[in-house]
Amino acid sequence: MITIKSILCPIDFSDASNNAFRYACEFSRAMGSKIQLLNVVEPRPLAADMTLTYIPVEEDLEKAAREEMEPLVQEAKKKGIAVQSDVMIGTPVEVILQQLTEFDISLLIMGSHGKTGLSRFLMGSVAEGVVRKAGIPVLIVKAEEKEFISEG
Repeated sequence: MITIKSILCPIDFSDASNNAFRYACEFSRAMGSKIQLLNVVEPRPLAADMTLTYIPVEEDLEKAAREEMEPLVQEAKKKGIAVQSDVMIGTPVEVILQQLTEFDISLLIMGSHGKTGLSRFLMGSVAEGVVRKAGIPVLIVKAEEKEFISEG
């Protein structure tokens, strides 16, 4: 019998990661496992020429991600799912792989690609990097996945 005690679900608020969250909730409900949501804010290099244009720094992005993740946490809790969330600053592949060990994760469910443009390309490489190095099962969810028919 396969036991899934905990699921890590990296979230970048793209369609693919939102679908991955829905999958994580369904797996959690079916297996009685807890979910660890994770958003990784990549460090931004500071430009040598600091103009008057304000560029959000990691702390601002971290705060915004925490606020954006809260509705997901509440949605999971309403479904009776044990859920925790965290926002960390670092390189996504490294942080995700570190969390697998730190939280004794049984299953990783993540989106195939991030948001549009460059971040979409980067999230694809994040998913690929994690799949190559993760020592646990990984479920990759696409943005255009079939809709779930929920029973309650």
